[in-house]
Amino acid sequence: CLVGSEMCIRYSLRAGNGLLDGMLDLVPSARVGHVGLYRDPKSLVPVEYYLKLPDNLEERLCVVVDPMLATGNSSIAAINLIKNTGVNIKDVSLISLLAAPEGIRNVQKNHRSLHIFTCQIDAKLDKNKFIVPGLGDAGDRYMGT
Repeated sequence: CLVGSEMCIRYSLRAGNGLLDGMLDLVPSARVGHVGLYRDPKSLVPVEYYLKLPDNLEERLCVVVDPMLATGNSSIAAINLIKNTGVNIKDVSLISLLAAPEGIRNVQKNHRSLHIFTCQIDAKLDKNKFIVPGLGDAGDRYMGT
């Protein structure tokens, strides 16, 4: 039986804020890790600007929440940060509300044994690497900006 304090929910600041409350409703005693990443608009490469993870992360089941899995590059970067702390990839899962097939393939290519859970797989990415039809920018929608 997994005790909530043995779990870490890792989310991206701003975009992931909307998922965090719901996750904590399910597992109120889970520890929370904060990762600040943004996607450089030209290179599409994730840029880290903040990282704060709970102690003893290697002893926890880690759930990465990312509302939209488009290219998968930000989720891969976040998972790599977690793996660098000593966490076994078999103890990491990814939860996303909406995903593109390209993002799923990219994450699976980089983390073969990772479990990915999503509510919907949309058709594809457009030329700007946004999910089609998608929902728009998750952070903007959640923050009303």
